[in-house]
Amino acid sequence: MNPDFTKNAQERPEPFKADVKGSIPSWLQGTLLRNGPGIFSVGETRYEHWFDGLSLLTSFTFKDGEVTHRCRFLRSDTYNANMAANRIVVSEMGTMAYADPSKNFIFKAITFLNHTMPDFTDNCASNIIKYGNDYYATSETNYIRKIDPVTLETQDKVDYMKYVPVNLATSHPHYDREGNAYNFGTSIAEKGRTKYTLFKVPAVSEKDKGKHAPALKNVEVVCSVPCRSLLQPSYYHSFGMTENYIIFIEQPFKLDILKMATAYMRGVNWASCMKYAPEENTLIHLVDRKTGKEASIKYSTGSMVVYHHVNAFEDEGHVVFDVIAYNDTDLYEMFYLNRMKEDAASQGRDYSRPSYRRFVLPLHSDKSSAVGENLVKLTYTTASAVKEKEGKLTCQAEVLYLELPRINYDFNGKKHQFVYGNIVEKSASTKQIAKFDTETKTMLHWEETNYCPSEGVFVPRPNGESEDDGVVLSSVVNSNPGQPGFLLVLDGRTFKEVARAYVNTELYKDVHGLFIPHDYVKLNRHCVMSVPDQSERGEDSCCGIELV
Repeated sequence: MNPDFTKNAQERPEPFKADVKGSIPSWLQGTLLRNGPGIFSVGETRYEHWFDGLSLLTSFTFKDGEVTHRCRFLRSDTYNANMAANRIVVSEMGTMAYADPSKNFIFKAITFLNHTMPDFTDNCASNIIKYGNDYYATSETNYIRKIDPVTLETQDKVDYMKYVPVNLATSHPHYDREGNAYNFGTSIAEKGRTKYTLFKVPAVSEKDKGKHAPALKNVEVVCSVPCRSLLQPSYYHSFGMTENYIIFIEQPFKLDILKMATAYMRGVNWASCMKYAPEENTLIHLVDRKTGKEASIKYSTGSMVVYHHVNAFEDEGHVVFDVIAYNDTDLYEMFYLNRMKEDAASQGRDYSRPSYRRFVLPLHSDKSSAVGENLVKLTYTTASAVKEKEGKLTCQAEVLYLELPRINYDFNGKKHQFVYGNIVEKSASTKQIAKFDTETKTMLHWEETNYCPSEGVFVPRPNGESEDDGVVLSSVVNSNPGQPGFLLVLDGRTFKEVARAYVNTELYKDVHGLFIPHDYVKLNRHCVMSVPDQSERGEDSCCGIELV
């Protein structure tokens, strides 16, 4: 049975003690924060796409072997406007909101102008990110919303555009050991140029501790990568980072800006203005983190659609990076609500399956190398980078076995062995959670009938003895209507269940999240957690593992 992911959730803002079965490790002290759509209809109006739903924040707090749960809707401007009007009045990517027919001409004209030069939604329903000492709900627009990670209350609205000129930004930043955050955004037609901007949000300095100003006020632009098309920038959801390099994939999955500007007038949603051009190559940009300069070698591969990077690392003069790739745009199409309902009532349909692909980029190209020569010298991968006549390198991936990856983030930018992910079949429902060994190509699984696990978040044991020494946390939805779900705790090494915490309420399908260790610092009169060791690095609970 597939659960109905299209019904409105119920919030429970006060903490509720869960019923724990099994034994939660004593060292597991902290909060798992989750974010995802929770409201799909307002009044007589309904969203068309699942990702458009109004944000629901969820937390599971671990303390001394006990778990408390709470969930609260994000009180964004979008939420408040919709609720005040008792209808959807703010457009989302897959749902265009039209003016109430009873409104006058001036109101309708303003609505039209707002969609021609759109002021995007602040319904931040994709992930939780950390800038400085602050936590934010985020999607991919220029707005993020500060939240209290303890109470889940909504706080300040922050506009990236006030600090760095990006119209869009990813919801998957990276964090270095010092607590600095790195993220990519798109600047559309700024001074006649469209570019991708890598920016750094520094960790809070001693002089700024205790101040209320957002960490973004100290943002630094690391570099800009020119877009190959002025009005058709590439869509992207994440990027890769090693100790010395940034990996940015400019794929032939594009936003058509002119079509987006006329979408409202043409009666279509903005998502319909995204174009996939399978006849075009995918460009791979390698940027030096220290200099901000792009590598002189030009890398490319065949057309593909990538939403999530797994990890990247350097090895013997090569940059190795793993991504989850598709041959088309099926992942987004799968989440239109009418399709989700059809899939829930049937065995699903044939969607493009994801594949875990490993690419290797040689950092140096010997001029004496012959055209057609493979410059990858690593012996543990079949990935190749073949020299072409123009000196460019055409890359072919080694196809492995996994989708929806999460790793031990202590190994981010380093060579990793283990990846945790979810399995789906022919719908948006996840049936299994798995541990994948990239060296032996073997997997361990957890599943239980009528339950759908979310992405598995790995939390390392302090002073752990191995990469997989820790636990994997997953919010598990009960597919039986009205019945409670639970928070699952798996041993990271054996992948055996060690505990589950029943929350005595329905849990809802979400997207992303992070774990915050309970190392408290006083900030803004709240007890706020310090820099997380395990930052968000994974996939939505919407994809699956494909054995190829």
